[in-house]
Order: sequence, then C-alpha cells, then structure tokens
Amino acid sequence: MRLPDETIVVFSTAPPDTSESLAKMLIDQRFAACVNVVPVRSYYRWKGKSFDEQEHLLIAKTTREKAGEVIAAIKSQHTYETPEIIALPIIDGYLPYLEWVRRETQ
Repeated sequence: MRLPDETIVVFSTAPPDTSESLAKMLIDQRFAACVNVVPVRSYYRWKGKSFDEQEHLLIAKTTREKAGEVIAAIKSQHTYETPEIIALPIIDGYLPYLEWVRRETQ
C-alpha cells in the first residue's frame, strides 16, 4: 500500500482559553483536515524559571504542502512569545483516512 507521502501531523500547545479558536481557524481556512484538542499538563523552563501549566495540545492533520501555512496561522493567532509548533511525518496509517486529509486541505 502506498501512503500519500505528504501527510503530516502538526503539534502545538496553547492556553485552554485560546485552543478552540486556533483549532476552528485551522479547519475554517482548510489548513488542516482535523484538529484534536487534548488537555495536557506541561512542565518546562522559560527564561530561567520552571513552570507547571495546564495547556491544550492541538494535533492537526494536514499535508506537507500546507505546513508553512499551518505554522504561520498558529503563530499569528497564538498568545505565546515562542509557541511550540512542530511537524512530524505520518509514516503509516489507514489509506482512506490519509486520502481524506489530502482532499480536505486542497
């Protein structure tokens, strides 16, 4: 089975009060086919201080072609100075779903 090699997942964390608007914006603009929003607890160091924060993890399914648009869109609406925005390739999966992701982001 040949997978669409352009399918990726973009992860970003956001404050709970902004995650819904970020997710809806990515879908409305067709930058992503699907965005899951999951509550997480993040521990990190920022500017010399340790933090323990409740955040939401956005898991956006999109294509490699749309990666730049997804990153720019999240950055433009995000409240953090340096938001986590990372993209990873999908190496395997259910082909009809991956094809749906491609269609929905065209």
